[in-house]
Amino acid sequence: LLVLMTTEVIDTVLDVGLIAGLLWVTRCISTSEARKSVELPVLVTIAAAFGVGAALENSGAAALLAGGLVHATQGFGPLAALAAIYLFASLTTEVITNNAVAVLLFPICLETARLYGGDPLPFLMALTFAASASFMTPIGYQTNMMVYGPGGYRFADFVRVGAPLQFLLWPAAVLLIPLFFPFAG
Repeated sequence: LLVLMTTEVIDTVLDVGLIAGLLWVTRCISTSEARKSVELPVLVTIAAAFGVGAALENSGAAALLAGGLVHATQGFGPLAALAAIYLFASLTTEVITNNAVAVLLFPICLETARLYGGDPLPFLMALTFAASASFMTPIGYQTNMMVYGPGGYRFADFVRVGAPLQFLLWPAAVLLIPLFFPFAG
């Protein structure tokens, strides 16, 4: 799979399908094992998030939300909007999947950048980092859930260790992202 994907001989989706079929034909994985490995709730959540994200954009709700964000941060500039997007995304990813958060906030990031007249990349990078930084709960990220039960952790353990980490990363990201991805387009 890695060779096919890196050489780009054929489309990635086709690569994955071919390798999955090969694993099944060679009996490396049974049909029931393949079915069990698909996390249906995660797929449904992501699919629903795509629909909600499109609805946010098409209905004008993304523009309305971004307009409110820009209005609230206007006196402080795009850095404050970046901080708000990061904070909202990082808190939201604690209760729903990181993929869903990224899909939902993507149109809001684009509209915020447009309203500030700048490049959307810093806002999208903030969203990317924040959505992937789920440390405060076992719910928001698959790896957290995988270690939660077997590791004997409690929900409070995630909050106690994850909250300080989250609130250290927030200002670090807000200060560093514009250095690598400037607001000016």
